[in-house]
Amino acid sequence: MHDHELEQWRHDHVFAQDRRKPGESRTRIVITITAAMTLIEIVAGLRYGSMALLADGLHMASHAVALSITAFAYLYARRNAGNRRFSFGTGKVNALGGFTGAVLLAVFALFMAVESIGRLLHPVQIVFDQAIFVAVVGLAVNGISALILGATHDSDAHHDHNLKSAYLHVLADALTSITAIVALLAAKYLDLVWMDPLMGIVGSILVARWSIGLLSTTASVLLDRQASENLAQAIKNALEADEDTRVTDLHVWSIGPEIYSALISVVAHEPATPAEYKSRIPDALRLVHISIEIQECPSAERSERVSPIGRVQGGS
Repeated sequence: MHDHELEQWRHDHVFAQDRRKPGESRTRIVITITAAMTLIEIVAGLRYGSMALLADGLHMASHAVALSITAFAYLYARRNAGNRRFSFGTGKVNALGGFTGAVLLAVFALFMAVESIGRLLHPVQIVFDQAIFVAVVGLAVNGISALILGATHDSDAHHDHNLKSAYLHVLADALTSITAIVALLAAKYLDLVWMDPLMGIVGSILVARWSIGLLSTTASVLLDRQASENLAQAIKNALEADEDTRVTDLHVWSIGPEIYSALISVVAHEPATPAEYKSRIPDALRLVHISIEIQECPSAERSERVSPIGRVQGGS
C-alpha cells in the first residue's frame, strides 16, 4: 500500500566507489615504467651473471603483474560500484587487490630466497661494471616510481590497501636494487662474491615481512573483522548521550577504505526514533550504512508482566 512512497526510504550502496581513486592514474604510470625496467634487468642479469640483478629483475616482473592487478581492481570497483549484486558496494575490491598483491609478494620472496641459496652454493661468473650500472638505473627508476605513488596524501589514499600494495611492491623493488648494488660492489672490490646471493636472501626476508603485514591488514577487512575499539567506543558514547539509552550489541566493520557499516542494538525505557539515534552519530566516524534494532525496556512496575518490544529499523 506504500509503493508510491518507498523511494524516500531507499538508498544506493555506491558509497563513492564510482569515483576515480587518487592512486589509479599513478599506478598506470608506474606499471609502464616498471615493465620497461623489468625487461632490462632480466636480460642484463642473465648476460652479466649477477644473481642479485636477476633477482631484482624477476622481482620487478612480479611487481609489474601485481601492479596490473592493482589497476584492474580500481577499474573493476569503479565500473561495478552500482551493481546490486554487491550488498555493500565494491569497496572490498580494494582490499582484495591489496591481498592479492601481498600474496604475490610472499611468493616471489620465497622464489628469491631459493634462487639465491642455489647461487650461494654454486657461484657463477659476474660481469661487474655492466651489472652495477643496470642496478643503479633500476634503483633510480624505483625511486621515481615510489615518489609517484607516494605523492597522494589525502585520508582516503592513506587507507587505500590497493595503493599500499602497489607502493610496497615499488619499495621492495628499490630494496632489491640497493642490495644488488651493495653485493656487486662488495664482490668487485673486496672479492666477496658470496655477498651477491646473500643480499638476495636478505632482500627476500624483508619483502616477506612486508607481505605478512599487508596480508594481515587486508585479511581483516575481507573477513569483516570488528573495527577498532576507539571507533566502537565513539559510536557507543554518541548513542548513550541521553543516559537512558544503552547499547547492548554493536557490530562495526569496514566495507571500503575508511568507510564502515554498523549493526547496532539499543535498549531504553523511552526509546528515541531511529532517525534520532542515527543523527547522534558524527559524520566524522565514516559510517555509511547503519541498521538499528531498538528494544523498549519496561518500567519497573510493569517488568513482571510486559515483555520488551523488539523493532528492527532499516539502514541508511
